[in-house]
Amino acid sequence: MARLVRERSDIIPLLGEVFRAHGYEGASLQVIGAATGLGRGSLYNFFPGGKEEMAAAVLADIDRWFRDEIFRALETAAASGDPHRARAAIEETAAAVGRYFRGGRRICLVGAFALDGVRDRFAAAVASYFRAWIDALAAALDTMGLAPGTARDRAVTAVADIQGALVLARALDDPGLFETRLRAIVTALTADPTGAD
Repeated sequence: MARLVRERSDIIPLLGEVFRAHGYEGASLQVIGAATGLGRGSLYNFFPGGKEEMAAAVLADIDRWFRDEIFRALETAAASGDPHRARAAIEETAAAVGRYFRGGRRICLVGAFALDGVRDRFAAAVASYFRAWIDALAAALDTMGLAPGTARDRAVTAVADIQGALVLARALDDPGLFETRLRAIVTALTADPTGAD
């Protein structure tokens, strides 16, 4: 059954999956057209800037989802000043990250673009996404009582470990590895900073 595409926002999730499956360079207009059910003219009607505009829209959509579902929850918990709320937000957002990445079955497209030959085209969007994630996580960890430097170090390590776990789970075709690593990451993040946990 053909997909019904009524507006630009209907196409963006389809484009995201095309870029995940084929990479930026491999996502030809023919492949994109087949996945969306749209011809070249319709694609250019929605995205006059072509494939680069499509990829930018996908990255913006991913960034919006993470800001709405992950970063804002961490920032709100941090702003509350309540260490228990911050810890709960870290645990809840980690679970949401696991669902987003489908338990390790879905690659991080932002991370893939960071490694791809197109990195320079999307450097600002890629860097902004990762910085926002680290900053939000560090703020929640700071609220839990970690020194700012320690909070930032743990946040950087956690985001790097999540990315690495995604790559390794895909490379070994072992989604359970991602889920196990994600639980370990949360445990390390939420460990009592005084060692009394």
